[in-house]
Amino acid sequence: MNTTMSPTEPLFFRSIFRSYIWGGTRLKSFLNKPVPSGERWAESWEIVDHGDDQSCVTEGPWKDWTLRRLIERFPVSILGRNATPQSSFPLLLKYLDCHRVLSVQVHPNDDYALKMTPPDLGKTEAWYVIDATDDALLYAGMKPGTNRQNMTEALKEGRTEECLHRFHPKKGDCVFIPAGTVHALGAGLIVAEIQQASNTTFRLFDWNRVESDGKARPLHIEQALEVIDFDKGPVRSIVRPTIESSNGRVLVDCDKFRLLELNQSTKFDSNGMFQIVTVVHGTAELIWATGKQELLLGQSALVPAACMNFELQLGSDATVLIATAAA
Repeated sequence: MNTTMSPTEPLFFRSIFRSYIWGGTRLKSFLNKPVPSGERWAESWEIVDHGDDQSCVTEGPWKDWTLRRLIERFPVSILGRNATPQSSFPLLLKYLDCHRVLSVQVHPNDDYALKMTPPDLGKTEAWYVIDATDDALLYAGMKPGTNRQNMTEALKEGRTEECLHRFHPKKGDCVFIPAGTVHALGAGLIVAEIQQASNTTFRLFDWNRVESDGKARPLHIEQALEVIDFDKGPVRSIVRPTIESSNGRVLVDCDKFRLLELNQSTKFDSNGMFQIVTVVHGTAELIWATGKQELLLGQSALVPAACMNFELQLGSDATVLIATAAA
């Protein structure tokens, strides 16, 4: 390979699968993910550069290269305006099959996470609901009047759920979860999640369940109470998108990332930034100067900043999410 060249075309990666107590079978049956048999597969990490968790390219001149290796070799080509002397890929895209309710948890902000051993990023995230049963619940934020004292009492007395704001989400809903927000995804949901490239989670409550070995998963109550933002109260149930010209509807525009929902065919200028593309309904065709690739439900691509222009041709009733780092 001529390593003087740099990536200027979209990159496609192998999924990384995670098995947790709350996972099920719909990563395979609904999203057609090639999961191994015999486990409760909970998460499919699509694009990630976090420690040993590394996306690997599936095809083309960079086949088997990790995302970390690509960024170390070609930081500006991949990240564009987001490149720094010690760059890493700032976002993580995953899919979740919530067969059972997840633990009640909270993530720290950057300031807290960077002081941990080892240091990490904080974790602000957004959920896009791909499918939901009629009785599915989503927990996001706390009921008005909840403070550290009455939350601590509720935890001791097994009344944690009484403190949580909850609602029934629907397909196509987007929920924004800033760092410091108590949250839990309920059973019956399939979700696409875009987040900071962090895996720092503090569990407050795990519904009194145990793993297959009969042991409960560890809780992190003291750390969680330190990082909860008790001033936020309930999370606004659903993000109401704004319209931005022809580039889709803006779902989230925060200091960590920007998330768009696209429902029609669109041409894009990279504007010096990478783009994460993932199909959450139907099919789409990703087209660039020298090629094209069909993307099915649940499939994703990383369009590097050096790919100056690309186009998404959407099939009937298709929906595509596009994420990039904050400008």
